[in-house]
Amino acid sequence: MRATSLRALASLAAQRGLSMRRWDFVAAYLQGELEPGEVVFCHPPPGYETLGQDNKPRVCRVVKPIYGMAQAGRRWQRSLFPWLTSWGFKQSHSD
Repeated sequence: MRATSLRALASLAAQRGLSMRRWDFVAAYLQGELEPGEVVFCHPPPGYETLGQDNKPRVCRVVKPIYGMAQAGRRWQRSLFPWLTSWGFKQSHSD
């Protein structure tokens, strides 16, 4: 959320005598889903063998978005947005 949108919401809440809450979604990126047919590979994490028995580099196939992936934030947003709109929330045109 942009700072201007947050200030606007805080002002609106103050005018109407409402309280505001903020959520910090722990491991939010892990809740997203990859697109159907999307295949993503990454290097093994530290501590895992990087070479296979044939001396070829190993890679890991990613089945859920993880921190550090370029797509992770977008995949989380695609999971969260339909849920929020089903509860009557609407997206700000400025964000």
